[in-house]
Amino acid sequence: MPLLCSEALNRIRSGGLTLGLGVHHLRGAAVPLLARAAGYDWLFIDSEHGTITPHDISQICLAALPVGVAPIVRVCTGALDEGTRALDNGALGIIVPHVDTPEQARRLVDAFRFAPLGHRSTGGPPAQFGYRPPGAAELQRTLNAEVLVIPMIETPQAVENAEAIAAIAGIDALLIGTNDLSLEMGIPGQVGHERVRAAYRQVAAACRKHGKVLAMGGVYDQELASLYIGMGARMILAGSDHNLLLEAATRRAEFLRTVPLAG
Repeated sequence: MPLLCSEALNRIRSGGLTLGLGVHHLRGAAVPLLARAAGYDWLFIDSEHGTITPHDISQICLAALPVGVAPIVRVCTGALDEGTRALDNGALGIIVPHVDTPEQARRLVDAFRFAPLGHRSTGGPPAQFGYRPPGAAELQRTLNAEVLVIPMIETPQAVENAEAIAAIAGIDALLIGTNDLSLEMGIPGQVGHERVRAAYRQVAAACRKHGKVLAMGGVYDQELASLYIGMGARMILAGSDHNLLLEAATRRAEFLRTVPLAG
């Protein structure tokens, strides 16, 4: 059986504009169906800041694969074992925050790629192939080529090292965590500040030079999002379940409270 979600992965790798839905509070098989219905390409399943369990992560990934929405999991910086467990149980990508140096980025490749690129262990159930995988050698070659390994750029040090990180074989995209970057710069919340814009230009240049995808998180203002997409951001975290639900629910409540009451 071919790899599931390969079309979504190809869109991401090709540098076309793709949209991710952040999963922080939602659970269950409806999540990827809702994402697909809303026009999203991938899921950002957040186990860094969320309380989602490995079981919940796996169930969302398993539901995402058949509908063509690529499940990508963010783990905590020091929890690479959680990333390998997610990959063994349906995930098609891992995002790791606060990757500041090329040495740290190489550790991601070592953890999440099979030999010869890395040292990931084999043996997990091959959900990504609908549990009907090819032979072991082809399975490992395919997953090495297709699984997304994405470090987050969230500090000035990481920005300065962006070219060296982007040059590493086995790294697919650099995701700028814009909120944490502004915090580390001493300008918290100012995601449109010129220093942040300069960081985007620098990371975008590194990605272009080495054929990697520039990804963006933490920018929800339409004007700023347009600006950074214009600079080259292509893999876009468009919003998370809680802020999208709150925004839509607030607009609906505000409208209903303006309706005149009869009598």
